Amino acid sequence: MQVSSEFSKYAKDYSSYNIIQNKVITKLLSKVKDTPQNILDLGCGNGGLCQKIEWKYQSFVGVDFAPGMLELHPKSSSIECIYGDFNDTELFERLQKNSFDQIFSASALQWAQDLERVFQNIAKFQSNIALALFTSNTFKTLNQTASLNPILRSSEEIYELQQKYFDADFEIVEYRLEFDSVRDMFRYIKKSGVSASRKVLSYKQTKELIREYPVNYLEFEVVFITSRSK
Repeated sequence: MQVSSEFSKYAKDYSSYNIIQNKVITKLLSKVKDTPQNILDLGCGNGGLCQKIEWKYQSFVGVDFAPGMLELHPKSSSIECIYGDFNDTELFERLQKNSFDQIFSASALQWAQDLERVFQNIAKFQSNIALALFTSNTFKTLNQTASLNPILRSSEEIYELQQKYFDADFEIVEYRLEFDSVRDMFRYIKKSGVSASRKVLSYKQTKELIREYPVNYLEFEVVFITSRSK
């Protein structure tokens, strides 16, 4: 198990709120040393990973349960977008008719209702994997300051689960995103999607949290599960 850290500065004129998610995609792709030809992307969203693939492939299947995201996903004769939920075992049964040599998932599987069952379904393909999941240490200071329980699984829990189904490298990367102001920070939380639109504080509590927040950054922790190099 490897632990790494990266630091970034948030700029108000940044063109996207998916700063950390884009970093995750870039790192995930850097871990793929060959050029897989038949690709499955679970939780593909609007195609962030698909757009960053630089090699020519035969087929790319993107799965997401948000129709609006799938509408934005790149389309071509080699790209198929499927409306589906990776929490649904029937989805994997339908996908079994395909043969994939690489399965990706970037910043999506942390929302799995039963992560072990999802890992089990992925393992049935016997494909190379490159998976990235946010963990409970994401927004660590925020949760502690507001006395909130984390909504995500810990890296330790994810590590134990993946060991049961994959022969994989496991890396923990800690990201820190600095902001010019706490208000910019909370605006980012609202629009980035990392919090899953969680609303547990009242307006008054939120104002107090903004006033008392002790640091000018947010923490993110992401685990990368990738097929072991041969």
